[in-house]
Formats: sequence, C-alpha cells, structure tokens
Amino acid sequence: MSSWDSPPDYPLSSDLVRRLKSALATGDKDTVQELICTEVEPVDAVIELANDDWMKEPSAQLPTGALLGLWTLEYKRELTTPLCIAAAHGHVFCVRHLLGHSADPDARPGGRGALHEACLGGHTACTRLLLQHGADPDLLSAEGLAPLHLCRTPASLGCAQALLEHGATVQLECVPGRDTPLHVAAQYGLDEHAQLYLGRGARVDARNGRGETALSAACGAATRSPDEHARCLRLCALLLRGGAAADARDEDERSPLHKACGRARPSLCTLLLLHGADAGALDYGGASPLARALQTATCAPPAAPQRTVQALLNHGSPLVWPDAFPKVLRTCAQVPAVIEVLFNSYTQLRVSESWQEVIPEDVYQMHEPFYRSLFALAHTPRCLRHLSRCAIRRLLGKKCFLLVPQLPLPETLQMYLLLEPEGVLR
Repeated sequence: MSSWDSPPDYPLSSDLVRRLKSALATGDKDTVQELICTEVEPVDAVIELANDDWMKEPSAQLPTGALLGLWTLEYKRELTTPLCIAAAHGHVFCVRHLLGHSADPDARPGGRGALHEACLGGHTACTRLLLQHGADPDLLSAEGLAPLHLCRTPASLGCAQALLEHGATVQLECVPGRDTPLHVAAQYGLDEHAQLYLGRGARVDARNGRGETALSAACGAATRSPDEHARCLRLCALLLRGGAAADARDEDERSPLHKACGRARPSLCTLLLLHGADAGALDYGGASPLARALQTATCAPPAAPQRTVQALLNHGSPLVWPDAFPKVLRTCAQVPAVIEVLFNSYTQLRVSESWQEVIPEDVYQMHEPFYRSLFALAHTPRCLRHLSRCAIRRLLGKKCFLLVPQLPLPETLQMYLLLEPEGVLR
C-alpha cells in the first residue's frame, strides 16, 4: 500500500501536527526541534501537514476555485517526514539527529525527499549532511525533478556545488519539460550556477522539450529588479562566450532576440545583435523582433522600448510596412519616443491627419509637442538634414552601429545618425 493510501502516522487533526504547524508558522525553531527530535516516532513517521480533500466533508463551504475545478475531482494532501521538515527549514541539528537515528534520506511520502527540500530552501549545510549519509543526488521527485532542478535561488549555489561533488548528473533532464539544470539556471537568471554547470560539462546548446536552449530560456524569463536584470545579462554573456548560438530557434521559430525584444531589454538585445543575432528573423507567426518590441512597448520600463527599437534599426532590422504605421501609432501612442525613432528611420513617410483619430485625447494632450510636430509634417517634406541622415544610414546598412561612431563627426551628429530621440520631429 502506498503512503498516499495508508493513513499517516500523524494526521492533520492530531495534537502534534497542530503544535508543529503553529511553531513553523511563528518561526519557533526550538519548539520545532523539540517536537521532531523527541516526540515523533518512528523516525520516518509520515506527517500530514495539509489536506484539501473536501470530498470527505460534503457540508464544507467550497471556495470558488474548487467549484470551478470540480470536474478534476482533485485530492490534495501534503504528506511529509520529520527529516523533510527539518531540511526544508534549515534545521541542521534536527537533520543530524534524525540521520543519526537512521532516518531514510530518500523517503518521499509527499513526492519530494529531504534533499529536494534542502535545495529549494538553499540550505547548504543540510544538503551536505544528507549527501554524506547516502542521499541520492539524482533522486527524482513525483514531478520528475532532481535536486539540481530545485536549485533556483542565488542562495542554493552551495547546494548545487555539493550535489555535483557527490555525483549529481549535470545533464539530467527533468521529466515534465526536459529542462536540464542549465535551463533552470537560465530561467532564474543564476549566472553563478550556469558557470558552475558549464565548468562541469553541461552542454550549452542542449534543447528542452520546447526546443529552447539555455540562452533562449534566459532571454524569455521575467526579471523584476535591476539586480535580476544584471544577473541575466551576465548569464547570457557567459552562455554566448561558451558557444551558445545567438540565433537558435525554439519550436515556434522564435529566436533569443525575439524573446529579449518581447521583454524590452535593450542591453540584452544589443548583446545578442553584437553576437550575430538576425534582426530580421521571422517566427512562425511572421513576427520579427521589431514587431515583438512594438507589441510590448506600452508595458515596458521607461526608455527601454525606444532603446530596443533603436538597437534593432541600427543593426539593420527591416522597417514596418508603411501602410501598417497607423497600427504602430495606435499600439505605441503612449510612448512617443518609439514612434519618433521608427518614423525617423524612413526617408519620407506620408503623414495623414486621420492618424490623429487613433490617438486617445488624454495621450495627445500629455505628449502634445511631439504629436503637433508629427502632424505638422502632413503638408511638409522632411528637412535636408534628415534626408542626409537616411542617405548615410542606407550606405552603412547593417553596420550603422559599428561605423557611425568612427565617422569624424561631433558626438551630437553621431547620435542623430543613430536615431537618438529628440522629443519632436523636424
């Protein structure tokens, strides 16, 4: 009989579980230690910390989420062991005590073992203790994840090092999505983990079940803070130096550049372009990196969307079809700097006064100087300086970013040639 079918040694309703959950909730380490080390018997007892089996109680008030998911008839139950609890919370004394009393380091009644829990919490000392007592470094959880796949935070670097020292397989694929530990490091922006794995022989261009390389996964991952963004940039630079293909396509034919543009990361886009990424690549939906940047411009951080568009155009990105410009205007109305950069990449684009209808009135008022300058061009040709800019850019082609800074011109003119926004159109 499996632990799922067998009644737990300490069910949710037991006095010990109530006290244990209270101690865990309040961070009372001493009480947790006392309960685990002195009251729980046997040492590998199965403890029930949660039970959402509402089917057992017909009179229970069900949350909306449960009602919406009624058809699945899910039975959720959290079973664990004293060793898993101690490892998850970094209680080294408890882990040592339990292992000294022959606790099974690979027991996983709830689907994850103690080593999984230690890695999730980034508890290096617990991880090393478990490995020293014979824990399997490649033990798969019920979800098909090895401990290395659960090293997902900067604090877990020591855990990853310990696992590899004890024989963990650096190229092991997880069951659900075939992610390797390097993919996981890329998804979470863990540059030091990635360096560790590459140093241990991880294949830089290994593909997961979605056809992604680690570089592709890193470029598509969300970053929220400047620190996360900096780590992601370092990680991608590391992967590229290690031989990662800058243009590797996933199952949707999206390149790392498509994903970086969709996240409005100008520094990352520039890095990829400098390593040969194709600014004109099309995915299965026919979208280019420029299209991805324009689609997400309004929800990007300030200045990021125009810098992304600028980088693409200075590396030879094809322009938007002129007849589609009103759609760009509608999508990017709130970020006029994007419209300015794109508009200035055309030698002459016919401006229609009807375009004003696609711009919300409050947005027009907020950015009135720019939009007045745009619609003033409805009856006026572009100035000679702009036409000269276009001629030079056409001559330099995809190498604008490289050759313009070498021209014997003042920096202000160099920036003008590279489409630096000015706030108005002339």
